[in-house]
Amino acid sequence: MKEWRILEKHLPDSIFVRVYEERVDLLRAVIIGPKGTPYHDGLFFFDIQVPSDYPASPPNVYYRSFGYSINPNLYAWGNVCLSLLNTWNGQKYQRWNPFQSTILQVLVSIQGLVLNAEPYYNEPGYGNISPRPSWFKKRSLRYNEDVFIMSCKTMLSILKRPPKSFEEFVNQYFRNRASAILVACHAYINGQAEIGGPIITSTAETKITTSLTSFTFKAAAGFLYPRLVDSFIKNGSSVESIELLDTSKIMRKSIGRRHTIYPRSAVMLLVLIIFAMFFVQKFYGAGVLLYSLFGFYILLLFTCIYFFLPLYM
Repeated sequence: MKEWRILEKHLPDSIFVRVYEERVDLLRAVIIGPKGTPYHDGLFFFDIQVPSDYPASPPNVYYRSFGYSINPNLYAWGNVCLSLLNTWNGQKYQRWNPFQSTILQVLVSIQGLVLNAEPYYNEPGYGNISPRPSWFKKRSLRYNEDVFIMSCKTMLSILKRPPKSFEEFVNQYFRNRASAILVACHAYINGQAEIGGPIITSTAETKITTSLTSFTFKAAAGFLYPRLVDSFIKNGSSVESIELLDTSKIMRKSIGRRHTIYPRSAVMLLVLIIFAMFFVQKFYGAGVLLYSLFGFYILLLFTCIYFFLPLYM
């Protein structure tokens, strides 16, 4: 098959593809997360199905998400939104061209355009904002933190259930990269580097005075870090050459902060609800009050899920 020859000759070192002789219409690819991005050192798997009218129609691409939406273009249910696949809007030159486009081009586009250093700007309309205000940059940094957490969770899922035909590749890859991943986690949790940024070892000459990562990230990563260590060791990785981080101190600080902040927030929310109840009952009556109370409870439930659930997943 022509596509196989193109892949064999031009595939980058950071993309690997398995083909199936008994099903020439199926391929499975893994892309190594690029350096300098929140996806660094991660493995991202894609299943590709070549339609019967190929290349008149683009290939069908499914992202093996393990339940995590790590990018605005990669959905938790596996959809890949890319102009080249005709699954997203784009200029004519960006869409699938039966005479020029290839599967290699699709994989390289995912690696370069989707798994990039600032995926927050992949959101529709965000990439066109110029100049970008400082608060937009902060949102991008927080988004990168969320992405890295989900990338680490994806690593755990892959180690637990390696995709078929890539079992040995997965095990050997993480044996080789475990130390680098843990060193990066160490620096991020200590606030010594932004997600995907250069790792700076804190010394007397290079003392970090301002944390480069948020407290929320540190708390979430602190819960996740021991699971990564255990999974890497179970996989046969040697981590004796690096200083493992004791996240118990971070967890105690996280719990202490929650014990301080959350009661205050609960009191403020209660006062707000009581005031709203009084306002609704006075101006709209008891019937509307019941609907309003139900709405407040739903809002409170989703707030708790949004802020607390990610820490324990």
